[in-house]
Amino acid sequence: MPRLSEVIAELDALWPPERAESWDAVGTVCGDPDAEVTRVLFAVDPVQEIADEAVALGADLIVTHHPLYLRGTTTVAAGHFKGRVVHTLIKQDIALHVAHTNADTADPGVSDALAGALDLRVTGPLVPENNLGRICELDHPETLADFAARAAKRLPATAQGIRVAGDPAMTVRRVAVSGGSGDSLFDAVRAAGVDAFLTADLRHHPVSEATQHSSLGLVDAAHWATEWPWCEQAAAQLDEISDRHGWGLRVHVSKTVTDPWSSHHTSPGAPN
Repeated sequence: MPRLSEVIAELDALWPPERAESWDAVGTVCGDPDAEVTRVLFAVDPVQEIADEAVALGADLIVTHHPLYLRGTTTVAAGHFKGRVVHTLIKQDIALHVAHTNADTADPGVSDALAGALDLRVTGPLVPENNLGRICELDHPETLADFAARAAKRLPATAQGIRVAGDPAMTVRRVAVSGGSGDSLFDAVRAAGVDAFLTADLRHHPVSEATQHSSLGLVDAAHWATEWPWCEQAAAQLDEISDRHGWGLRVHVSKTVTDPWSSHHTSPGAPN
């Protein structure tokens, strides 16, 4: 079986840490480089539920998209929820590795996985300078309402569901997609001349301005849901690496929903 250092070397080749944004915190959070790895669990968030799942699964390594300590820390005391994750992992000899913005800009990366989940044909990057986001084409034109329904059907279910801005009857042929928060990309989306943009975490003012600026259709999904397809893509990549090296790794994708929103209610009232 491979050592952790050998597996990490292959993961770093897929998602080079030097491609991460300067503010990001990627790489190995904990783990013995000389420890053997037999089972790997992929997930979006390094939260306690995922740590517990890894323990129950008998995993030696967790690979997550989101960092555990994005802004640094001075303590890993178990009295804090993040410290409790670290204590769980170290006590059970489970390593944690993070691929975040370096996975966003990889080829294939997070947005490729999102496009694949929606059965879209990728034609190029949305932001060529850093290979961020993807421009895609539909096999057949459909309405914005149908495109949103496609997203609702193909992406994992969350409390938020799918929100839509724009004319539901408008025709959609070309779309931009970006896994995770995407409202900083509106200039690139407009420049791409697409009919619709699917991403997550869209805020009121950027959406209001975007819909006033043009007839662009907007499809807003939950952050976790737009990034979860990457876990399946990444697991398949590690499976191929394992087969090539004869490692025999057992690779799993967590289906635990770690989206933080737990319910959704529609208000029947009118504004005051």
